[in-house]
Amino acid sequence: MTTAADGAVAPGETIAAISTPMGEGAIAVVRVSGEDAIAVADRVFRGSEKPSDFPPHAQRFGQIVESERVIDQVVLSIHRAPASYTGEDLVEISCHGGILVTAQVLEACLGAGARAARPGEFTERAFLNGKMDLTQAEAVMDLIRARTDLALRSAHEQLEGRLGEKIAAIRSDVVNLLAHLEAAIDFPEEGIAPDKEAQLRQRLDSVREQMRALLATADQGRILREGLRAVIYGPTNAGKSSLLNRLLGYERAIVSERPGTTRDTIEEVINLRGIPIRLLDTAGLRESRDEIEREGIARTEKSLVGADLLLHVLDRSAPRPAGFSDNSTEQTRLVLLNKSDLPEHPDWTRIEALRICCLSSDGLRGLEEAIVAKISEKHLRAESGVAINARHRDCLRRALTSCDLAAGTMVAALAPEYVTVDLRAALRALDEITGAANAEEIRDAIFSQFCIGK
Repeated sequence: MTTAADGAVAPGETIAAISTPMGEGAIAVVRVSGEDAIAVADRVFRGSEKPSDFPPHAQRFGQIVESERVIDQVVLSIHRAPASYTGEDLVEISCHGGILVTAQVLEACLGAGARAARPGEFTERAFLNGKMDLTQAEAVMDLIRARTDLALRSAHEQLEGRLGEKIAAIRSDVVNLLAHLEAAIDFPEEGIAPDKEAQLRQRLDSVREQMRALLATADQGRILREGLRAVIYGPTNAGKSSLLNRLLGYERAIVSERPGTTRDTIEEVINLRGIPIRLLDTAGLRESRDEIEREGIARTEKSLVGADLLLHVLDRSAPRPAGFSDNSTEQTRLVLLNKSDLPEHPDWTRIEALRICCLSSDGLRGLEEAIVAKISEKHLRAESGVAINARHRDCLRRALTSCDLAAGTMVAALAPEYVTVDLRAALRALDEITGAANAEEIRDAIFSQFCIGK
């Protein structure tokens, strides 16, 4: 696929793909997009009208045929350029959802002149044709992968262009700053009045603050997209696997009175008040001569390092383990004293902790409230509609670093030429976010993550 000078897709290959998940279902959708998409439809569709005679966005019932052999009865719709998802002529064929019949409908389209689409190529063409920027293209994938209402809402906000608008506003401010500075360079006799110089510094400070505000949403974006990593850990037989099963609502982990049953980490995702939580059940911490158990304990210790939230499960009926401290401030941690149905050992009398019972579910409602409170104060702000991802964060960090350098140059009262060098670097980093820079390697990396047919 090639692009014209204005960024639109130049006439080229017509692509086709199955856009619904593989497997049996009521219907499946095969998409065809490109200059010859409607001609391909004319070759494979038999109905009351030829697809090339359909009015825009019309649907017609008919048959898909190949060499006069009927493959399936379908509903075919036509979306003419530029009023389509890709900005090109687009055909959508809704056929029966069997694996074989769907594959044969696709094969008929490929035999009629289309080629198989690459992963993400439909959305890539939408981007290249100006139907969306890169942040919106990424939001399509976020929308598909959303596991909670909050993640879905955030993806919708980004798909509607909220992040792109914020970046565009910041970019506009940087461009205006550059215009003033370059005017001073082109007309040195005019100079920059002291009051104007102070205003430029204030405007640059405002740009830096806007960048910092967006960067502050990075943790929120990571958690909404990937889930908060909550590690359940503690000594053997404290009830870690029982807690995992209770939070999941089904028996996922083996529970036994025999110590050391869990030898590896078990990971599952729950939806807690709209927040995806990645629960990791881990091997019990203790001294062990068993090689496999020692490996499990090593993995437990490794998982603790990357945790967003630690759920420290302890047996309230047993003595306090050596080395236990209830004053840990290194990470967000909740101390859970399990087996509240049994008498409490005196060691725990003055320890502030949640008392729970995984056997009867006592205290689990309070645990959910405590988890939500902990992660909300540290990571999530549900009212924020924009949450950047790791790629955006990298670009914004580079843009902010360049603006910080520009601010330092201004304070040092150096020549405006030095300031413009840093502001242009900031501009390039901002353009990578929305795709205005159109760096091919960035684009390829993004769209390679999409499924085929999207």
